[in-house]
Amino acid sequence: MRLAQRVEELPAYLFAEISRNIAEKRAQGVDVISFAIGDPDLPTPDHIIDALTKSARDPANHRYPESEGLLELREAMAGWYKRRFGVELDPQHEILPLIGSKEGIGHIALCFIERGDVALVPDPGYPVYAVGTALAGGEPYYVPLTEENEFLPDLDAVPEQIARRAKVLWLNYPNNPTGAVADRDFFERAVAFARQYDIAILHDGPYSEVAFDGYRPTSFLQADGARDAGIEFHSLSKTYNMTGWRIGMAAGNATVIDALMRVKSNLDSGIPQAIQRMAIAAFEGSQDCIDEHNRIYQGRRDRLVGALTKLGLRIRPPLASLYLWVRVPEDTTSVQFATRLLDEVGVVVTPGIGYGPSGEGYVRLSLTIPDERLEEGVRRMESLAGGWAQ
Repeated sequence: MRLAQRVEELPAYLFAEISRNIAEKRAQGVDVISFAIGDPDLPTPDHIIDALTKSARDPANHRYPESEGLLELREAMAGWYKRRFGVELDPQHEILPLIGSKEGIGHIALCFIERGDVALVPDPGYPVYAVGTALAGGEPYYVPLTEENEFLPDLDAVPEQIARRAKVLWLNYPNNPTGAVADRDFFERAVAFARQYDIAILHDGPYSEVAFDGYRPTSFLQADGARDAGIEFHSLSKTYNMTGWRIGMAAGNATVIDALMRVKSNLDSGIPQAIQRMAIAAFEGSQDCIDEHNRIYQGRRDRLVGALTKLGLRIRPPLASLYLWVRVPEDTTSVQFATRLLDEVGVVVTPGIGYGPSGEGYVRLSLTIPDERLEEGVRRMESLAGGWAQ
């Protein structure tokens, strides 16, 4: 048989490779401690699970759902945006529930990208931005995110000929993997850039509710002109510890939402309605769980930052996201550093090069690891501290 060239050229998904490496080590009897994948270890709050169990017994929820989701869910999503960001959205035309935000991020390229088109992709960045572009026949153009520029893209540095070919600009704040944040002023500058070149902005914002030290992240949709320029992806995965339930949303420009809906309705049958009901409970119920979760994550952040700094590694404590972006020693690559940790002490971190060329020189550590395992991971890393100082 002959596979499509797009599949033949498709790289292995970063986290699938990491999971395979972990499985191989565990098969060898190694007690692996993984800081690699941002999958919350904290459970989904009880009141959300209660809504699911009740809804699961309703026969109305045993049938095919609609691709656009329940109106009550879209209204709950709009209500959340209003309360959290002061942004008013039309639940009929400006919100679309997703089977996890990754599904929408993967499909959105089909709405814009044709062969020869360019997507401006952050580097380092979530791999799906570039993969979705490639599957649609387009070309990712990597826009570096550097420490010197606070891990914000320098849009003025994008060559004119590239900007004119670009159809979309991907943004992601709070950022994965760097933990960087962006303010409203930056988003408004991005909107001006998008208007100049007739580019759609696709903002990925799943970490807006994971924040520390009293910081409250900004939504792209709060920027003047944002809904004319593009959409924002969001997810319940990190906000309510619901990665396994697969539910998220896109919000913003009605034309883009309609285009994504047309793609989705031809490819999937929507989110199971019992899960939609639990999402309604999440948005409309008590939000105290978010602060409780963030207190735990902040404690882990502080513990890891302190430990890694003592080991001679350079790191900026992030104000938001689930990740630490750590500079590796000058005489080693991110893969070499990660390989040494895995082979010698059974600790897994993600090499920065996996997020793009500008990720070289860094590794990413996730805060989604139980405290006792985090402490064991720190102890093991301390045993390799010799020669780490920079």
